[in-house]
Amino acid sequence: MTAAAPLTIRLNATDNVVVARAEVLAGTEIPGEGIAAREPVPAGHKLATRTVAAGEPLRKYDQIIGFAKAEIPAGSHVHSHNMEMAAFERDYAFCSDAKPTAYFNDAERATFQGIERPNGRVATRNYLGILTSVNCSATVARCIAERFDDAALAAYPNVDGVVALVHGTGCGMADSGEGYANLQRTLWGFARHPNFGAVLMAGLGCEVNQIDFLLEAYGIERGPRFRTMTIQDAGGTRKAVERGVAMIAEMLPEANKVERRPLPASHLTLALQCGGSDAYSGITANPALGAAADLLVRHGGTAILAETPEIYGAEHLLTRRAVSPEVAEKLVARIAWWEDYTARNGGKMDNNPSPGNKAGGLTTILEKSLGAAAKGGTTNLAGVYRYAEPIDSKGFVFMDSPGYDPCSVTGQVASGANLVCFTTGRGSVFGCKPVPSMKLATNTAMFQRMEEDMDINCGPVIDQGMAIAELGERIFKRLLEVASGSPTKSEAQGFGDEEFVPWQIGAVM
Repeated sequence: MTAAAPLTIRLNATDNVVVARAEVLAGTEIPGEGIAAREPVPAGHKLATRTVAAGEPLRKYDQIIGFAKAEIPAGSHVHSHNMEMAAFERDYAFCSDAKPTAYFNDAERATFQGIERPNGRVATRNYLGILTSVNCSATVARCIAERFDDAALAAYPNVDGVVALVHGTGCGMADSGEGYANLQRTLWGFARHPNFGAVLMAGLGCEVNQIDFLLEAYGIERGPRFRTMTIQDAGGTRKAVERGVAMIAEMLPEANKVERRPLPASHLTLALQCGGSDAYSGITANPALGAAADLLVRHGGTAILAETPEIYGAEHLLTRRAVSPEVAEKLVARIAWWEDYTARNGGKMDNNPSPGNKAGGLTTILEKSLGAAAKGGTTNLAGVYRYAEPIDSKGFVFMDSPGYDPCSVTGQVASGANLVCFTTGRGSVFGCKPVPSMKLATNTAMFQRMEEDMDINCGPVIDQGMAIAELGERIFKRLLEVASGSPTKSEAQGFGDEEFVPWQIGAVM
């Protein structure tokens, strides 16, 4: 980021817009730009720094964020009323910006207090999970989990809780295709997630998404830490609840036999998320999270960027960092899939910025994406994965998902994330079980208003000129504390029971 004037932020010398740091009144002179505001401009919104001709690109971050609908005089407020999307060529330049990663040596590598499972995978929390094969078993799963309140778990201090993760599908669906594959990968990813010390999977018995089919497809074996049941075999709702309670009670003593010990940060896999974004997201919290992601990668860990519709228009910046043409081509293929998917469902990619995003100063998906992609830092793109597909690469990777935050995080956790970091400008409230979620506020005003929900204030980047690298280091250190068991604000608020949202694709049959 270049030097900021008192009233505005210029992100690149080539830009023809600047961002209002505070509300700008009509007639106000903009220091360093040689213009005056022609009209009031809300905080976070854009001003034209010169006259922009009709059809001419508008640039921010030295990238195209849209085109002028008509001539925009210098000093004008630039937003939905005078800026629009239009097609333009992107130079994907596969692998042109890939470079060697400056890894820390073994003596320098960070550690955290983690839980190592018998299979070598590493946990940041220790829950017992109740998963459902179908929405018909959701009530039974919740009733089982409700029996294990704080009093019931008092004898098991190393267990973080018993959580029922339920969903609204599993039947009335095709037994093949993308939707079925998404659900099965998601359930398998959660069933094997290291943050679960033990898992009970509950079904109805007659659903399309049969438990036995899932176990056979993914080689899952029943045992002391993974048990299954169906309501129909148990003899109905009450009997199923009692059977499930007994199964969880049997698994608790073994699940409690864990202890944390120092482990290298290379065992951490971080889900990068943003929601309720504003114009400051791409200036403060997202690049700071990107700096923290770079540190994690340099320590041997993994960072997962997702939300494919929210990198649309910025994907060319990622293909340039790909480690191989094959990786870059996978990303371009997912973009093409989304263009087709939205078109055949009567939508369009630029429909993504929400009313809250737009109120915060974001006008087009191009602008939003350029800020969102900053969460991915600067290291090479090592892999591209389908939704909920297991991540088998170290470093910075991308997972295909919708821009809907709970759905996207569900896929990242199924892929193996054992930490979540979530940036927000408008003030999204979000949490995730069984994985801790840390919240980054993009601006000080919102942080102060919602401090009980926000873990770190990224506003000092604007307010005090704090360096992105310094803030990234602070975020990284806090992530290590959270991975070691320190609770996040969302955990303190009790979030995470309702945020399990597998991505549903395809016809309801």
